[in-house]
Amino acid sequence: MGNIIATIKRFLQNKNTVTILAVLAGIIVLWYFYNRRVDEAITTIRIPYAISKIDTTKKIENDNIGYKEITQVTTKDSDIITNAAELDGKYICMGTSVPQNGFFYRSQICDRNEIPSSIAENLKEGYGLFSMSVNARDTYGNSIAPGDRIDIYMSTTVSEGRVWGKLIESIEVKGVKDAGGKDVHWDSTAGDTAFLLFELPETVEGQDDLFALLNMTKYVPGIELTPVLRGSTYTQSPGDTQVSSEELRNLITENFVEITY
Repeated sequence: MGNIIATIKRFLQNKNTVTILAVLAGIIVLWYFYNRRVDEAITTIRIPYAISKIDTTKKIENDNIGYKEITQVTTKDSDIITNAAELDGKYICMGTSVPQNGFFYRSQICDRNEIPSSIAENLKEGYGLFSMSVNARDTYGNSIAPGDRIDIYMSTTVSEGRVWGKLIESIEVKGVKDAGGKDVHWDSTAGDTAFLLFELPETVEGQDDLFALLNMTKYVPGIELTPVLRGSTYTQSPGDTQVSSEELRNLITENFVEITY
């Protein structure tokens, strides 16, 4: 036994032997990684794709999902969805679409609650939708977003001069649209803010008819409305949405003639 151990020691201490073993180890390592790369290059997996184009905000239906065999290396370190179960009940995010024969990417997929619904769909009974024209300057460079609580100031010219003051306080922004009706905060192709949308009471008992009041301002010459952005605390702890100045209300109603039928 001792002779065998001594022989092995002499064998390993031989410089030529160590060199040969190192070369063999290197060859084995290279062979392993080469075969691994080859396997990745030729191994295929079955992944979902869109049979036909799926437009933005549309639900991904099972009958629009097909499957293709592609090499595994194609999906390595990519955002491509390889398991169709990830598409179950999902929607295409606003501002993107999946072309015909295109693969699905995780960055394109959203839950239903992440898709902005039509404001008109959820308009409460007795409320009206008011649209106020604005520009990028009025909205502080598109800084006003749906859900923000803001104030609306009014200016106009009267016999005594120029009047400026807060007309409505703590009003919630329901929508922010560009000139083409695209949602500024959802659609990546949208331009600057052109309209702010508000849901306002018409005939709700015990509340001001703010919908009618603000609509009157569109038909009284010389009245300008300006949104005033407030801080996050104002939005998180909002007070009642109400008319701030009876004087301004009177200026509007006194110069408006309503025709009834």
